[in-house]
Amino acid sequence: MHNTQEGFCQSFSKNARLVSTCRSLSCCFWYRTCVLQAMSGSEQDWLALRPREPSPSQCCGGGCKPCIYDVYEKELAQWERAKAKQDKSLLTEKREQVNLPPSHPGACALMSSNSVLNPDTFTAFSVSSVEQLTEDTYQYKFELPGNSSLQLSLGQHIVLRGVVNGLEVQRAYTPISPGNAEGYFEVLIKCYEAGLMSQYIKTWKKGDMVFWRGPFGGFPYQPNKYGELLMLASGTGLAPMLPILQSITDNEEDETFVTLVGCFPTFDKIYLKPLLQDLARYWNIRIFYILSQETSLEKLPWSYQENTYTGRLNEDLMKTIINSCRRRPFVLICGSSAFNEDMTRYLKAAGIEENSCFVF
Repeated sequence: MHNTQEGFCQSFSKNARLVSTCRSLSCCFWYRTCVLQAMSGSEQDWLALRPREPSPSQCCGGGCKPCIYDVYEKELAQWERAKAKQDKSLLTEKREQVNLPPSHPGACALMSSNSVLNPDTFTAFSVSSVEQLTEDTYQYKFELPGNSSLQLSLGQHIVLRGVVNGLEVQRAYTPISPGNAEGYFEVLIKCYEAGLMSQYIKTWKKGDMVFWRGPFGGFPYQPNKYGELLMLASGTGLAPMLPILQSITDNEEDETFVTLVGCFPTFDKIYLKPLLQDLARYWNIRIFYILSQETSLEKLPWSYQENTYTGRLNEDLMKTIINSCRRRPFVLICGSSAFNEDMTRYLKAAGIEENSCFVF
């Protein structure tokens, strides 16, 4: 473990294999500084400093701005300007946060300097707790320095970076904690047996350092702008809905009605039941559950039976729910691509046009 910049740089100059391994980390300021000091101005030296184009697995597919490819283009343009002027100091004009993968031996020593979330560079945060909600879904809590906050707008997502078998992977997740939560943030993540990122996530334990960048996206919500919000969420698609729900219930002057429809396989796989039950107690919040793999409601707690349906959310049930809305709804949708497409089709059949929908 290298605890100082000097020690870190010495390892680069003494260990050619480590230098070669770290060349792909074009954003690493220490690496650039050490290499710049050691190299001459030859063409080969400049090629060694050229940013590496990201692989497809490094793109989370979440429509981030800037995307990992945008960051690459920005760094490539900076490299081209520096090369044209034969001035390597131009590569370090803007000191960026150190961009080491979690598996790198210098990663843990960098936590104290990486404390602000940034859309261009990854920042390390410490896992403070891990809670298993179902057999494959977890709630992770991360520490923020002091009483700082991510200051997310409603529905914004952040991008996680992991390294599995030497392959860098990135995925987008929406924090479920309020955007102004102080000292922490929480994410809801479903792990898949064959998922590359899931392999990395399953190794997390308290105290581990995890790298995030962002925020991106979001839903431009304004209090009382819509008479009613109809939220259609499948599984962890619940995540972007929760901060919006909490912002409405926390604001006494916001009288927006909300109907949340949560789609899950079984009753046992409904996430965050206590939180959802608390939210459903507000006068303007209704929550329905659609359980695709349940065949009967008899074994469910009585408090769930009245607002739960078995089977899948289909066109007829969608019309029933829309007709029960107290005002003409604006619809928020979040789930798999197949779920989103189905919901959009059902809504259109029920008379809800695309300009009255928002898909996360």
